[in-house]
Amino acid sequence: MNDTIRTQLAHRTIREFTSTPVPEETMQTLFDVAMRTSTSRGFQHAAIIRVKDHAKREQLAQIGNQPYIARATELLVAIVDARRSVRILQEKGLDPSPATAMDVFREGFTDAVLMIQSMSLAAESLGLGVAHLGSVLNDYGRLIDVLELPRLTFPVLGMILGYPDQSPQLKPRMGKHLRVMTDVYREPASWLDELEEYDARMRTYYDLREANRRVDEFTTQIARKLSAPPSKSFIDDVERQGFAVHPAP
Repeated sequence: MNDTIRTQLAHRTIREFTSTPVPEETMQTLFDVAMRTSTSRGFQHAAIIRVKDHAKREQLAQIGNQPYIARATELLVAIVDARRSVRILQEKGLDPSPATAMDVFREGFTDAVLMIQSMSLAAESLGLGVAHLGSVLNDYGRLIDVLELPRLTFPVLGMILGYPDQSPQLKPRMGKHLRVMTDVYREPASWLDELEEYDARMRTYYDLREANRRVDEFTTQIARKLSAPPSKSFIDDVERQGFAVHPAP
């Protein structure tokens, strides 16, 4: 056990922050951490949009249906950025189409997620709180328009951060014996039986997003959220941004 691991094990999602601004030097340090994050093939096909404009923040909050997004101290969105490589190939007089391949998109998507996680740990080690925002992706097309993202870029994950103004419970996680396997995939005869104790722990967890409301059981959340019809097609939006989802044979 060391300070890094203690910070990781104490991770909580923070959605409300004090009015104290994050020093610019601290933000630049976090961006330095992002730049040093592992990247597929060294191509660095990910970038960060720092959202400061109030109108854009309000629109991201509307997309995410979470008002606290707009009032967060700092708001970031990590994106796939294959456009740079397309431009490099074009400027060298080469065919740019290899940079539009789904392999490149996948690598950039992974890189963007890793960058957010690296920045999160660094921020928490400095006493800041963070929340990851999958909610801003509720409408990819609208988010692309709000952030004025050109073709061959794509939003991946948002994050808010600042000095915490709340102290939420540590959210329960299922046992590692259910998620760490050796050599092959293993599963119980019944997941409902296996997760009964975890469901009981989740019933005692309070979610601060909605006035200290207790949350549903984990298995109930799975049933409710994954039974709903899918939203707008992710694949359609990826293709609209110029990536070769269905490459020519």
